[in-house]
Amino acid sequence: MTTRSQQTRGKPPFGPSIIADYQLKPGVPDEMIDPDGKIRPGWAALMAAFDALGPTELSARFERADQYLRDAGVFYRKYDGAAGKERAWPLAHIPLLIGEDEWTRISEGLVQRAELLEQIVDDVYGDNTLVSRGLLPPELVARNAEFLRPLVGVPPASGHYLHFCAFELGRGPDGAWWVLGDRTQAPSGAGFALENRVATTRALSEIYADLNIERLAGFFRGFRDHLFALGKRDGGGVGILTPGQLNETYFEHAYIARYLGLMLLEGDDMVIEGDQVMVRTVAGLKPVSVLWRRMDASFVDPLELRYDSRIGTPGMVEALRHGSISMINAMGTGILETRALAAFMPALSKALLGAPLKLPAIATWWCGQEKERNHVIANFDRLMIGPAFATTLPFDDVRGTALGSSMTPEQKAQLIERIRSNGADYVGQEQVQLSTAPVYVDGKLQPRPITLRVYAARTEAGWTIMPGGFARVGSTEDTSAIAMQHGGQAADVWVVSSKPVERVSLLPQDGQKLVRNSPGSLPSRAADNLIWLGRYAERCEATVRILRAYNARLAELSKPDLPILTHTRTFLESIDVDATEPMPQGLLSSIDSAVHSAGQIRDRFSPDGWLALNDLQKTAQRFAVIIDSGDDATRAMTVLLRKLAGFSGLVHENMYRFAGWRFLELGRRLERAIQIARITAWLTDKDAPEGSLEMLLEIGDSVMSHRRRYSVSAGPQSAIDLLTLDPLNPRSVLFQLTELRAQIEILPGGVDDGQLSPAAKAALQLHTDLVIAEPEDMTPERLDKLAADIGLLSRLVASAYFV
Repeated sequence: MTTRSQQTRGKPPFGPSIIADYQLKPGVPDEMIDPDGKIRPGWAALMAAFDALGPTELSARFERADQYLRDAGVFYRKYDGAAGKERAWPLAHIPLLIGEDEWTRISEGLVQRAELLEQIVDDVYGDNTLVSRGLLPPELVARNAEFLRPLVGVPPASGHYLHFCAFELGRGPDGAWWVLGDRTQAPSGAGFALENRVATTRALSEIYADLNIERLAGFFRGFRDHLFALGKRDGGGVGILTPGQLNETYFEHAYIARYLGLMLLEGDDMVIEGDQVMVRTVAGLKPVSVLWRRMDASFVDPLELRYDSRIGTPGMVEALRHGSISMINAMGTGILETRALAAFMPALSKALLGAPLKLPAIATWWCGQEKERNHVIANFDRLMIGPAFATTLPFDDVRGTALGSSMTPEQKAQLIERIRSNGADYVGQEQVQLSTAPVYVDGKLQPRPITLRVYAARTEAGWTIMPGGFARVGSTEDTSAIAMQHGGQAADVWVVSSKPVERVSLLPQDGQKLVRNSPGSLPSRAADNLIWLGRYAERCEATVRILRAYNARLAELSKPDLPILTHTRTFLESIDVDATEPMPQGLLSSIDSAVHSAGQIRDRFSPDGWLALNDLQKTAQRFAVIIDSGDDATRAMTVLLRKLAGFSGLVHENMYRFAGWRFLELGRRLERAIQIARITAWLTDKDAPEGSLEMLLEIGDSVMSHRRRYSVSAGPQSAIDLLTLDPLNPRSVLFQLTELRAQIEILPGGVDDGQLSPAAKAALQLHTDLVIAEPEDMTPERLDKLAADIGLLSRLVASAYFV
C-alpha cells in the first residue's frame, strides 16, 4: 500500500493532509497518483485547497452541494418496482481532474469515432456495402431488434444520422483511455453533468476559479444553435421528445428543455397533419420540425414500429419519409450500440476512414464466428460474457455482462451450451480493470473505480466534445456497482487548462437578434396539467380550512356528536375526506395529485415552486404519522395552510404572465369558486346547525372583513353577500368569475373578430347573473347549481384547448 501525504507542500493547518491515508490498490492505475507515486498536475492544488479548508469546513461545503441538489429537485428514477421511485441525485463530491493535453487526445479520438459511426449507420440504412464487402456480418443487422426496416432508404432530413452521442471510457492498465461503449440511441446524462457542475462549483467556487477549468456552456450553446438553425431552415419549432414523467432521466429532459429554451413534448402532444408533425397547443396546431429524441426509437410510432407503444405518435415514420421532421438522433441509430459491433470497429475504421482507431476499444469476440466462439469457450472463466444484441443474459440475477468465473457451475454450463448452439447471440470481452479516483467517505479519501461518460455534439462547424462530462464512481471497490441503478455515484469532470479560460454562457451575444416565443406555443398537455395544478392546490386549501375549523371546535368542545361537528363530517364525507382521521387520506391524495400535475410540467415550473410543493407533501406525510385529532390537527392544518399560502404566493408573484400562468390562474379561480359556492350552500342551509355562519366566515377567511363590512349582521344574508356577491372580496364567487372572464377572453380564441368563444360566453353569463343577484336570491339550491355551472365552464375550457 502507498500513502502520499509527502506530496503536499508545507504543513496543513488542520493536521495531517487529507491524502495521508489514501491507499492505492496494487497494480491499479489511479487518477490522482501517477505510476511514479506523484500527485498528477492539478490534483496537488486541489488537495492543498482541501487541507486549507480543513475537514469541518470541507464537510460543510459538500453538504452545501447536496442541499443545492435537493433544493433544485434533481433526481433519477430507480426501478425497484412497477414504476420505480425518485431518488436523490448521488453526487460524488470530489471532481475528476483531467489535463488539457490528455483531453485533447480524448477529443480527437472521439471525433474520429463519431465520424466512423455516422458512416456505418449511413451505410446500414443506405447502400449496405459493408455487408456486401464482408466487413459486417449480415446477422448483426438483419437479426438486430434495433434495425428498423421501415427506415431503410429514408435519408435524414438534417443530412446526418448522428447529432448527439455519448461514449463510455475507462482507463486501461497501460494508462490509456479505452472506449467501453457507444451511446447513440438517446444518450442521457448531459443535463446531470450540468447539475454536477453547478453543485460542485457552489461548494468549491474559489478552487474552481483558481484552477482554470473549461466551461460547459459553450458546448451547449453550439448544439442549441445547431438545432435552431435546422428548425429555421425547415420552418418549424424545436422540441425534446420525452417518454414522460416515469422515465428514469425525466428530470434531465425537463432541465435541458428549460436550459436551452426547447419545448418538452410527449408523443400525445403531437399529431401528423398532411405529413407534417404538428404540436397541439392552446392556440391550435403548430408545426415542429426538429425533435431531440430522448426515447427509444421503436416506441416513437405505434403504426409502423412497436404496435404496443402508448407513448408514440402515429404516423411519425411517414413524416420522416417526407423529410418534414429532423430527428436527433435519427431513428434506427440504436443499432450502433450493439455490443458485437465492437469486434469489427478496428477493421471498419481502416476501411472507411483509412486510419486505425485513435482510441482503442476493449477486445471483443463475437461468437457468431467459429474461431471466435471457440476462443470464448476456451477462455470462458477470464472473459466477460454478454449478449450480442440485448442488454441482459438469460439469468434474472446477471445483467449486462458478467465474468465467466463469477457464474455458478449450472449457469456456466447452461450458457456455454447456448453459445455452442446459438453463438450469434453472445460476445466475449476482455475483463476491464478500471482505474480508481478518490471519493470522500467519512472524512477520508478512498479509491473507487470510475468510468467516464463524454458527450459529442454536432454543430454548424462540425463535431465538438463537451469539455468534461461526468464520471461514474463505484460506491464500493466492486466495479459492477458503478451503474446508477446499482448504487453508483456521479462526479463532475474538470478539464484543467494551463491558461485562463473564456467565460461563456447561453445569454444572447452582442449583435444577436432577440427572439420572443409566441404565447400560443404552450402545448395543450402542459396547459391541462397547469389548470389541474391550480385546481388541486385550491382544493387542498379548502379542505385544510374545513379540517382546521372542525378540529378547533373538537378540541374546544370535546363532544364529537355535536350537530356542527356531525354536519361537518357529513360534508367532508361527500368529498371523500374522513374527518375522524387526524390527517385524512383524502387530503393527502389531493396533495399528491398536485405534485403529480406539477411533475408533468417540470420544464415550465420554477425550482422554488417545486420545492414549496414538495415541502408541503413531505410535511403532510410527516403529520400523518405523528398527530392526533383536536389541538394537534388544528396546529398541523395551520402549518399546511401557511405552506399552501407560500406556494400560491410564489406562483402569483414570480410566474411570468405567459399562457401557462393564465391556465394555472384559471384552475385556481375555477376551483375556489366551486368550493366557496358549495361550502356556502352547505352552511346556509335551513337545516344547518348552530355555529354554521361563524364556521362559514372562518373557512372563507372573511371574519375581519365581515365585521368591517356589516355593522349589524343580517343572519345568513350578510355572509352570503360577502362570500358570493362582493366584487372586492378575493374569496367571493363573484371575484373569481370576474377573474375567470378576464383570463378566458385573453386566451387564444377567447375573442375572435369580436365574437366570444363558448367558454367566454359562459363566463360572461355566469358573471352577469351574479352581478345582478341579491343575497336573498342565493339559496342553497341556487348555490349548488352555480357550483355545477362553474364545473360546466371548466369543461368548456377543456374542450376548447385540451382536446
